[in-house]
Amino acid sequence: MTQEHRQKSGFETRAIHAGYEPDPMTGAVIPPIYATSTYKQDGVGGLRGGYEYSRSGNPTRTALEGNIAALEEGERGFAFASGLAAEDTLLRAICSPGDHVVIPDDAYGGTFRLFDKVATRWGLEHSPAPVSDHEAVQAAIIPGRTKVVWVETPTNPLLNIGDIEALATVTHDAGALLVVDNTFASPYLQQPLVLGADVVVHSTTKYCGGHSDVVGGALVVRDLELAERIGFHHNATGAVAGPFDSWLVLRGLKTLGVRMDRHCDNAEQVVEFLSGHGAVTQVIYPGLEDHPGHEVASRQMKRYGGIVSFRVTGGEQHALDVCARTEVFTLGESLGGVESLFEHPGRMTHASVAGTDLEVPSDLIRLSVGIETADDLLADLDRALG
Repeated sequence: MTQEHRQKSGFETRAIHAGYEPDPMTGAVIPPIYATSTYKQDGVGGLRGGYEYSRSGNPTRTALEGNIAALEEGERGFAFASGLAAEDTLLRAICSPGDHVVIPDDAYGGTFRLFDKVATRWGLEHSPAPVSDHEAVQAAIIPGRTKVVWVETPTNPLLNIGDIEALATVTHDAGALLVVDNTFASPYLQQPLVLGADVVVHSTTKYCGGHSDVVGGALVVRDLELAERIGFHHNATGAVAGPFDSWLVLRGLKTLGVRMDRHCDNAEQVVEFLSGHGAVTQVIYPGLEDHPGHEVASRQMKRYGGIVSFRVTGGEQHALDVCARTEVFTLGESLGGVESLFEHPGRMTHASVAGTDLEVPSDLIRLSVGIETADDLLADLDRALG
């Protein structure tokens, strides 16, 4: 697919075709898994297609990187061994000891751990701010020192919404870069680069892969100079996606649009059910009109996603009991797969923020609503809630 054709094509067409042309020798419509570590050179420096060593480049990974860049409407993509590997590489590419980063005050636990336990020892400082309040984010910026404003929208697990256009304005006014973790929304529901962000981060383990069978991460950028810096660190530190993992994520991206529509359909039915249940004290979902970020989400997202969080009566113990009683929902970490998952953030994905300002409520449950029959999901929730 040519660059011109890519720009004119719809999302689902790009998801299937962008990043790879059928193999000229065999006509294979799906990229092969190039399970090779090195490549024959036609003389010293005579590279075939630019490939010399698979840490630096692999054709299967190249296909994935081109595909996800097209879906995010960026100029260049990079595929990593995990989402956190992507985050770590990005920080090393654009920050130096003594720099400062603004992070969400309800950031994903793994992201917070990276900043608080790893990057801090390297000399990178951070300050939390609510992504839903761009003025608070602006106040957290330290002029001359803040290099990055790091945003999740929706956030994990409280589903707060950041106004990407407004955040881009205050970030760029301070001479910093806006990084948006787009994992929860996926490229199908939201394109942060189009709204003014500089870098998009994905845990491709989640919706991009979509089948809970691969761990991966990605970065997409719109500035080629920044891409060169990231590319250097991508190769120099080596946390790259392997060919089989790249192939699995690329396979998942081909069905992202149809899967996300079903995730959203089911999530909306789950939200309606939970909103009327006596054992539920609060339902958190951007699609609800009383959600503080509903208007912004309606403006910058195609739909509201497949993640639903809710709080229950009876405190933490009841939340733990509910998690133990599901049969269709699987108790497990991660999200974005075709199967529905249940988790207790305070004890599981967000245990690393316990005792900090980022601690999540102990009665909170997070659902990753899958693509099963909706009636089965509702019956399972009704049984678990007792």
